[in-house]
Amino acid sequence: MSRFRSLLRTTIDATKKALTWNVDDLMPPSERYIFNFNSKEEVKRWHLYSDSEYGGLSTASLEIDDTEREPRGIFSGNLSMDVTEDSKWRINRSGFCGMRSKRFDGFIDLDSYDTIALKLKGDGRCYISTIPLERYLPTWRGNVIDAKMEMNPSRIVGMSLSVNAGGGFAGAKSGPGDFKLEMDWIKALRAQ
Repeated sequence: MSRFRSLLRTTIDATKKALTWNVDDLMPPSERYIFNFNSKEEVKRWHLYSDSEYGGLSTASLEIDDTEREPRGIFSGNLSMDVTEDSKWRINRSGFCGMRSKRFDGFIDLDSYDTIALKLKGDGRCYISTIPLERYLPTWRGNVIDAKMEMNPSRIVGMSLSVNAGGGFAGAKSGPGDFKLEMDWIKALRAQ
């Protein structure tokens, strides 16, 4: 009889939970943290990549600087245009580094938001990430994959930031050398 009561209690609790309305489900808050670079645990949510995976010599790191009053993430390294001579890969371009979030548990739903905001402090280089959600494009290694492909904002599986030695807007620092990007947070915002 106790198994039946336990099963009945579990069923009733699940039904109550399903019928309970959460105001956030009806109208999500106007902003939502996606990443907050304030702890060493946050670093574990990211994967670093660079041309070194293909024979390039660029390096990257992601650490939390907790020496300031407010901790922040530091994405830094060195961009190199050189390629190792014994590389098995035949790459024709080097000089890039990036950080890609590990897959979310399933996905995150950003359908209620129209903008991604990042609180960053750069070093004069051009870092790649598209901001208005309606203009986000799928990319791989800093290149657009297929501009005709449409992104579904209700099923976001990951995000990335990247930097390369050979690009950017007029006046931006470019070429090989050190880079450093200080990051406080990444949020989804609803401007309307």
